[in-house]
Amino acid sequence: MKLLSVDAARSAMVAEAVALPAQTIPLQTANGRVLAQDVAAVRAQPPFTNSAMDGWAVRAADTPGALAIVGESAAGHGYEGALSPGQAIRIFTGAALPGGADSVVIQENATREGDQVTVPAAAPGDNIRDAGKDFQVGDVLLTKGTRIDPWRLSLAASAGRAEVSVHAKPRIAILSTGEEIVEAPAVPGPFQIYDSGSPALKVMCEAWGAEATKLSGVRDQLDAVIAAMRGAEADLIVTVGGASVGDHDLVRTAAEALGIRYRVESVAIRPGKPTFFGVLADGRRLLGLPGNPASAFVCAELFLKPLIAAYCGAAHAPRMATARLAEPLAANGPREHWMRAKLTYEAGGITAQPYRDQDSSLVSVFAAADALLRRPPSAPASAAGDLVELLLLDRAG
Repeated sequence: MKLLSVDAARSAMVAEAVALPAQTIPLQTANGRVLAQDVAAVRAQPPFTNSAMDGWAVRAADTPGALAIVGESAAGHGYEGALSPGQAIRIFTGAALPGGADSVVIQENATREGDQVTVPAAAPGDNIRDAGKDFQVGDVLLTKGTRIDPWRLSLAASAGRAEVSVHAKPRIAILSTGEEIVEAPAVPGPFQIYDSGSPALKVMCEAWGAEATKLSGVRDQLDAVIAAMRGAEADLIVTVGGASVGDHDLVRTAAEALGIRYRVESVAIRPGKPTFFGVLADGRRLLGLPGNPASAFVCAELFLKPLIAAYCGAAHAPRMATARLAEPLAANGPREHWMRAKLTYEAGGITAQPYRDQDSSLVSVFAAADALLRRPPSAPASAAGDLVELLLLDRAG
């Protein structure tokens, strides 16, 4: 359980995060939620054969020629009758194709004179969308474990679904510890800093599909840390700071007082080696993150995000990409290194420029980074242009 690889540590953590029960919610509130059941179509789409263009519904056998105009078919107001030989119906995009018609001549190619329209030669099926072209009744459109986004929400709506079954959101309690931490707008003392870790982690958790609560920070007093952990109403407690083994690092001691069974005691990662994870005696899970912001954020991307996904019943493996190095990198040490990097998108692909200062206390570097560049343990030196693995960060533009 000590100095596990990143992959082994993540696997050990997500094995303890069972998908939460299902709940039925209105489709309009489902963006970002994860389906607990498949979504099947209750109606075909389109439900009737319709026109793909504005123009004239005709029988291809009657073209080319001059045809008698006998009616109109508009979206939501179809033509009730059927075409007879020598007839045409004015039709608009999305409108139902009248009975007897098998083709649509676009309006730019036709000439109307009074009650007649002259059309060129047409073939059966021209400018027509067949009924059920998108999907049929009973087709499974979205499978269990799919995360709803606006496009998938639209698909479910087009299938006639007003409600969907999704997994409940996990409850995350975030606890910062340390004498040196204060929260704005409080005035910090001469040896204190503002808390930049837990506010960001709360937003991350919410963006990833959880309900997050930021608990009041606690000082470096064991009883206070124990009390804060004991009172947290959550599926997962996330602590920030105090995860190491220094004289003032009390989180592990507090967790042990609450009966933690470790699944991960440390990770062979840089930054973030002290990260740990376990199950408290009452069944709640606890993820201990380092106090340095970059360390906490790297480990949140690699461990907290997959944990939330697992609670939600979604896939939890990070989605990796590749890029070419902008400049050489020295050989890596024994721990897997996740470097903050800036990306450049060019015609030849993605180029990654690691920031030269990877100090784990630098919030400004993380704020500017687009990705985390993975360097395997003991990786040899890399040259400019070599391919590297990336974990893309969710950045707003």
